[in-house]
Amino acid sequence: MGQMGNAGLLLVNTLINIYLFLMMLRFLLQASQADYYNPISQSVVKITQPVVRPFQAFLGPVLGRFDLATLAAAFVLKAVSIVVILQIAGIGMPPITQVAIGALAAIANAILKIYFFALIVMIILSWVAPNASHPGALLVMQLVEPIMAPVRKVIPPLGMIDLSPIVVFIGISIIDGIVVGALTRAAGVAGALVGM
Repeated sequence: MGQMGNAGLLLVNTLINIYLFLMMLRFLLQASQADYYNPISQSVVKITQPVVRPFQAFLGPVLGRFDLATLAAAFVLKAVSIVVILQIAGIGMPPITQVAIGALAAIANAILKIYFFALIVMIILSWVAPNASHPGALLVMQLVEPIMAPVRKVIPPLGMIDLSPIVVFIGISIIDGIVVGALTRAAGVAGALVGM
């Protein structure tokens, strides 16, 4: 396959990973019980609904928070895309376990990236607009609160300085390096399609 073909496959993989990012954002917004009627939440649901809808017929939310239909749809979407991209690239069909591990690694990678970027936005907002009422700002705060609250209980803010985001960043880096790294390596050739 030529340079143009490889560039095309890379573009397709990137677009699929962006869509996977949106699906995991939908999953995390529901898990954190963020405002469903927020315009950004509604947009994310609308964009991802065509892929999630078939899975909603037999998979519902667990404990009212964890949307298994979205997780299953994301897993299947990534697994199918790995198989199709590797077939078109001429690499052939990888072992099904490697495809499954690659899809799992991609989901974990997307979740960690969402939290990473949301934490950066939260930190910037706390400096420039601590009482922002923009729908995006409110959604970011609702999204990160479930992971920040337990850390704040252990490490309370020191006056005006809150060290908990640093601890969460370190946790994200460790999970990304150890867990996602191990899954990516275990996925073999499918691991090349994990990140954006």
